[in-house]
Amino acid sequence: MDTKTKSNGNVVAIVAMFFLFAMISFVTNLASPMGDILKSQFSIPNWQGTLGVFANFIAYAIMGLPAGNLLQKMGYKKTALIAIAVGFIGVAIQTCSGVVGSFGVYLLGAFIAGCSMCLLNTVVNPMLNSLGGGGNKGNQLIQLGGSFNSLAGTIVIILTGILIPSIAKAQISDVFPLMYAALAIFAFAFVVILLSNIPEKEKEEVKKEDSQYGPMSFRHFMLGAFGIFIYVGVEVGIPNVLQKWLQNPDLNVLGLEAGAEAVAASVAATYWLLMLVGRLLGAAVGSKVSAKAMLTTASLVGIVLTLGAIFADTTNMVNMPVFKNSPDGLFGLVNVPVNAMLLVLVGLCTSVMWGGIFNLAVEGLGKYTEKASGIFMALVCGGGVLPLLQNAVVDMQSGIGYQVSYWVVVAGLAYLLYYALLGSKNVNKDIPVK
Repeated sequence: MDTKTKSNGNVVAIVAMFFLFAMISFVTNLASPMGDILKSQFSIPNWQGTLGVFANFIAYAIMGLPAGNLLQKMGYKKTALIAIAVGFIGVAIQTCSGVVGSFGVYLLGAFIAGCSMCLLNTVVNPMLNSLGGGGNKGNQLIQLGGSFNSLAGTIVIILTGILIPSIAKAQISDVFPLMYAALAIFAFAFVVILLSNIPEKEKEEVKKEDSQYGPMSFRHFMLGAFGIFIYVGVEVGIPNVLQKWLQNPDLNVLGLEAGAEAVAASVAATYWLLMLVGRLLGAAVGSKVSAKAMLTTASLVGIVLTLGAIFADTTNMVNMPVFKNSPDGLFGLVNVPVNAMLLVLVGLCTSVMWGGIFNLAVEGLGKYTEKASGIFMALVCGGGVLPLLQNAVVDMQSGIGYQVSYWVVVAGLAYLLYYALLGSKNVNKDIPVK
């Protein structure tokens, strides 16, 4: 009976973890369209509208290492509860910003929510592995959780496009339904985790040893850590600027009298959908294709597609299949500039980059791998820095330099190509790692 009860409790906890996995992407991706809302409500330039994304991701730089230490000290359950509580507070503050009409309050909420996302990222993966009993089952749960993560990222972009009637008149209050849903899920997850019996990893005594070495002693790791910074920035920046461009009422590149917001959201959501597809394909061929080959190919193809988007004539239109809010079904065709289609296809490339960079960067690190993972988490903050830079470029071009801004993406992808070909080589094999 006890065994059965424990098993049922684990199932409920696993479901809760899936929800939290989804919430990581839901809350993170909400920050991108919120930039357009902030721009409208507070009459601020593009780069200031992106400060919400920046605040969300810069939290990783601050919380990355403390999160790992907290997990080690408090365990899965307590850390998860803390993360959920922090996430609830962060989203609640963002909701309040819509009531009081304060840009500063929103940024505070975005930063606190970012701290929560960092904590959740730190705890959800190992917790799912533990709930699955480790091994293949544990890995399977993590992969399934990752699918929920990508799906939620796709859905939130679609929903924001549906909820915003006009980007020129958008208000934070327009997306209150999404914030209320996030608060409800956080509350549900908190109760479930609190009442669940979460298996904890046995604490091992760690012997402190003086060493002159660490992860940063390895050149290929340092270059790879910067690669993660670049990668997350590229991944977030592509759809962020793309959506802004497509729904800009002054440019009206879609040639629509109304509904540009919904179409732009559908196009951006399709980018995240292709990331889901790419991750599934990457997992399928991962055992047969090396991380170096995968990262090289993805970076090179991404450069070609982005250059095509920069130089292509925006008057060349193409029918592109996307998620579409239509009575005819979930999918439909929209007429968009070929530039947009090329940028959406980059999602297939970015989808496999995280794993490739991580694997190459930690190869040969031995006992330093765990600490290296914490550094990686801190450098996720690139997701806030590069989009900010892209939007600054847009503003420097009189607020219409959307295509020009993608040179930032090209530069980022070029660095990742360099890392795959040359920078990932371990030249510090003389350092003891056992």
